[in-house]
Amino acid sequence: MDRNVFTLFSARILRLFCYGFLSVVLALYFAEIGLTERQIGFLFTLTLVGDAGISLWLTTTADRYGRKRTLIVGALLMTVAGVVFLVTHNVLILLAAAIIGVISPSGNEIGPFLSVEQAALAQLLPNEKRTQMFAWYNLVGSFATAVGALAGGWLAQLLQFRGMSALVAYRSVLTGYALGGIILATLFLLLTRDVEATTASQAKPAHRVLGLHRSRGVVIRLSGLFALDAFAGGLVVQALIAYWFHVKFGIDAGLIGSIFFGANMLAGVSALLAVRLANRIGLINTMVFTHIPSNLLLILVPLMPTLPLAITVLLLRFSISQMDVPTRQSYTMAVVSPDERSAASGVTSIARSLGAAVSPSLTGIFFAVPALLSVPFFLAGGLKIVYDLLLYRGFRTMRPPEED
Repeated sequence: MDRNVFTLFSARILRLFCYGFLSVVLALYFAEIGLTERQIGFLFTLTLVGDAGISLWLTTTADRYGRKRTLIVGALLMTVAGVVFLVTHNVLILLAAAIIGVISPSGNEIGPFLSVEQAALAQLLPNEKRTQMFAWYNLVGSFATAVGALAGGWLAQLLQFRGMSALVAYRSVLTGYALGGIILATLFLLLTRDVEATTASQAKPAHRVLGLHRSRGVVIRLSGLFALDAFAGGLVVQALIAYWFHVKFGIDAGLIGSIFFGANMLAGVSALLAVRLANRIGLINTMVFTHIPSNLLLILVPLMPTLPLAITVLLLRFSISQMDVPTRQSYTMAVVSPDERSAASGVTSIARSLGAAVSPSLTGIFFAVPALLSVPFFLAGGLKIVYDLLLYRGFRTMRPPEED
């Protein structure tokens, strides 16, 4: 394996471990320091809004400023967010850190990393290997998130068993997250110049906007659809689902971590299986025909009368929920011009971040009213199905080169 590919995969594993590590206890930590459900939802919203702004700036300048430098800056912003969240309970300072820093309430990818790494991988790999490598890229990320969720949940639980307060236990997890950002920045230092944009990629043709020119219309249409999907997903980010299980069934952080360990392991396997399916029926068909059943299962989760049934349906949902992720990433890289890949990945990722920014606040409002506790699941599943139908209608005839 190319040294840079190995480094990018290692960084993905470490980063997603940190995201999963923190996501299980993040909402519980904020509740422990006295924030209300509405404040927690608003804080998560600002986290995603800030991520969108920072990512837009970093990803659209990465080819000129340097992809390696951009990744290092993102890692340092992870550390900044973790440290500030750790040392203060002041809501205003927390809000400022949420805007400026990089922190993931969902356990999923956030910040400039995904866009820059995808562009680098697409440059390092041939077309016929792109979808397969993106599947493995998502597989290792899902496994890392799963292990991180398990480790974060049980670390907090074991520390409480040993006599620590819940607040101190959650602070220990935050400390680990901040240290992870420092290690990640060190790892990015190992990247070589081969990951940097080529001279052709750095060229500036006429009418380039945010790094886009010939593929601007396609990227804008995809971005609008991805924003809708992300808005729906933001209603049920992992940290909020963890909080829902805690409120609904009264379970502790250790069991919540175990649930999401299994869920993310299944999600990782589903991403790998997507490659075979895409080779048979195409990228768009794989995205749509696996996503709709996944969203129907999401709607069913809050309808389950017992904890075991709710966990079972959630795990079934995760077993097919990520099959659209590597296919979506590969499709975006395939249908745009090679010199627009960094920008296309960045713009579509920003659209997803903006789409997801508002919804956690809405979930916080719903969670504050016991009778509306399950509404976010219904809204998320319904809107995601609408996204699937619109995506199929708009792009089923636009095929990537390898399918032609």
